[in-house]
Amino acid sequence: MDTPSLYHKLSRLLPKATIRLDTKTLEAHAGDKWFARHLPEAVALPRSTKEVSIILAFAQKNNIPVTTRGAGYGYVGGCVPAKGGISLSTARMNEILDMNPRDGVAVVQPGVITKSIDDAAAAVGWYYPPDPASYADSSIGGNIATNAGGPHCLKYGVTKHYVLGMEIVLADGTIVRTGGRCHKNKSGFSLTELFVGSEGLLGVITEATIRLIPRPQTRGALAVSFKTMSAAANCVDAILNGGHLPSALELADEWTLRAARKYLGSDKIPKGHAFLLVEIDGRHSAVKSELPELQSLIQKNGGFDIRSAIGEANCDNIWNLRRQFSQSLKATGLHKLNEDIVVPRSKLVELFKFTSKLQKDNGIPVACFGHAGDGNIHVNIMIDDKSRIERKKSDQMLDLLFTQIIHWGGAITGEHGIGLAKKPWWPIAANPSLRKLHKQVKSALDPKDILNPGKFI
Repeated sequence: MDTPSLYHKLSRLLPKATIRLDTKTLEAHAGDKWFARHLPEAVALPRSTKEVSIILAFAQKNNIPVTTRGAGYGYVGGCVPAKGGISLSTARMNEILDMNPRDGVAVVQPGVITKSIDDAAAAVGWYYPPDPASYADSSIGGNIATNAGGPHCLKYGVTKHYVLGMEIVLADGTIVRTGGRCHKNKSGFSLTELFVGSEGLLGVITEATIRLIPRPQTRGALAVSFKTMSAAANCVDAILNGGHLPSALELADEWTLRAARKYLGSDKIPKGHAFLLVEIDGRHSAVKSELPELQSLIQKNGGFDIRSAIGEANCDNIWNLRRQFSQSLKATGLHKLNEDIVVPRSKLVELFKFTSKLQKDNGIPVACFGHAGDGNIHVNIMIDDKSRIERKKSDQMLDLLFTQIIHWGGAITGEHGIGLAKKPWWPIAANPSLRKLHKQVKSALDPKDILNPGKFI
């Protein structure tokens, strides 16, 4: 049977317009925010778990590759249908099925935008903390698939800490449920966590039960300048060693600040060669008491030009600066290779010295900003995308960066995933026995390798 006939046969098993073959739809599902693209042969737009099950059972029977897609906001080509076949979009599965403060849970479909979950939780006085930079655009299914993080993960943890249970469709169409509504559950293996961060390689998430917590009464923030990144990084240690646990600790280097001053205006960006944003949250009285203590500690550790804020609106004004860093780098006209590396926090000073040397040795700018509190720094190599020399140099720079990160006991990705972008460095990120174990798990759940083939396993 020829390929078009095969997909027409599949479409007859599903509601009208679930399977799309038109060029415009295929093009829209060929890539994510990374540069790689590959056209699927068909796009599936299911609305229910049953429809996903029908699609996967058909795909396995006919050896058709299936690449699951969330909102398409990934940065590593994770949803690129590298082997063609079906791009299975969860965009139409976008309902919040239950918002239950008494149980401390929400039940959501994978296509729900992450910010919508927190907004719905806030309306009843509760909180969903994981907040990747794209949380206003990315879907919860994609966040689960990559175990997404964000600024507030220092205090509250990453996505995996909030997934209590899931409904998953396996490669052969089997529907399984893991976990549930209980905040403690030791019934068998912890299979829920197996699927969190699995990048669409083990099954398709069709429903998630996620943990909610009471919403803090208020927030307080400090925006601080430092003379050097080393001084700012050392201050991070001083804050934590001083017994403070901020909800966020965000750093930005001199190159990032220069780009922001050019993009936003020099009057909008604090002085100095390094920037630290400290946020705390909790009861009104606690925040009001702790903020001056933090300010005093920071001043003793080299911080100056300190801006203080209390309350949602005032803190949002400070966060707006942080949120503009990525756009400021894009506005330079250079192509931003965004690497979400992680180092042990004790290696932050060494990391910034290393990236400074990397920039000097290669003549290509390196801009660093990110989540200093958990060692997850976005190292952005800024290249002229039209220059073959710079693209070649950037690959060499990434080799050096990732090799050093692994040497320090770090990780080549903290929240974006491996996808296609970091596939070349998977062998240095995982030793042979660990890679073998990944393959064994993959073979057990997807013996025909139809789920997101062509990626790191």
